[in-house]
Parts: sequence; structure tokens; C-alpha cells
Amino acid sequence: MSLGLAACDRNDNRTAGQKLDSAIAKTEQAAQDAKVRTQEAAHDAKVAVQDAARDARVDADQAAREARATSAEVGQDARERAHVVGENVRADTQEVKANAKAAVEDAGITARVNAGLAKDPDLSALRIDVDTHAGVVTLTGPVKNAQARERATQIAQGVGGVHQVINNLNITPGA
Repeated sequence: MSLGLAACDRNDNRTAGQKLDSAIAKTEQAAQDAKVRTQEAAHDAKVAVQDAARDARVDADQAAREARATSAEVGQDARERAHVVGENVRADTQEVKANAKAAVEDAGITARVNAGLAKDPDLSALRIDVDTHAGVVTLTGPVKNAQARERATQIAQGVGGVHQVINNLNITPGA
């Protein structure tokens, strides 16, 4: 029975420095993950723009052939279609750029909130999950008391770009 109790001992024997190093490593990993997601989003955006441009060229070429082969009315229709395609490409490009920018901003907010939590001795950046979407930060995990829960909200609200904080932290004495 004694061996069973010893195996269940979940006390974290790491030093404060080790815990801080671990929190910093987690924050750096979140920033690296954000960078990778940003690069992927930028690549996807580039491919989408290239595909849209190619499609627009194909559509424009087809429209031009139709215009030469038919009457002035068909030519007008082709120009209108080409314009619509161009507008759609511009709109798609703007949307992709906006989505990529939002992803980068959200990842940066998450990293800054994690860093702020890591600096507070009453909060565990390793146990608190930070998720950001469109500037809305959601905090999830255990905290020791109501003061620590409120402090986590204050830290998140203090980060630039945060529009709202949803605090789903659970008070768990001994956390």
C-alpha cells in the first residue's frame, strides 16, 4: 500500500526556475507554432491568389475570344464578366489576407498572455490553456483561488489587441 501511495504522489518537485523555464519554453513553442501557422496561411494565400489569377486570366482569355467571335453585345458581356471575375479575385485576396493577419494577431496575443501568466507567481502558465480567436481570449484550467482567477483575467485584458476575456478557470485549492 505504501508503494501505491508513493506512486500516486503527484507533487511537482521542480524548482521555481525550472517551472519558469518550462513556462518560457511553452510560450516560445506557442510563438513558433504561431509562426508556422502564419507561414502556412501565407503560403495558402499565395497559392489561392495565384490560382485565382490564373483562373481570371483563363476567364479573361475566353471572354476575349468570345468578344472577337461575336457581336458587340457579347463583347460587352465578356468585359462585364471579366470585371466581375477581377472583383471576385480582389475580394478573395482581401479575405485571405485578412484571415492570415487575424491568425497572426491571435497567435501573438496568445503568446503574450502566456508570457504574462508565466511571470505571475500565483498562476501556472503550464496549467492554464489560453485560446484566442478574433481578439477574444478564453482561459481554461485550474487556479488556487478567486484572486488568482481574477489576476489571470487582468493579465489577459492588459495585453494589446484583446477585445474580451472569457474566464473559464476553475478554482481548485492546491492547484
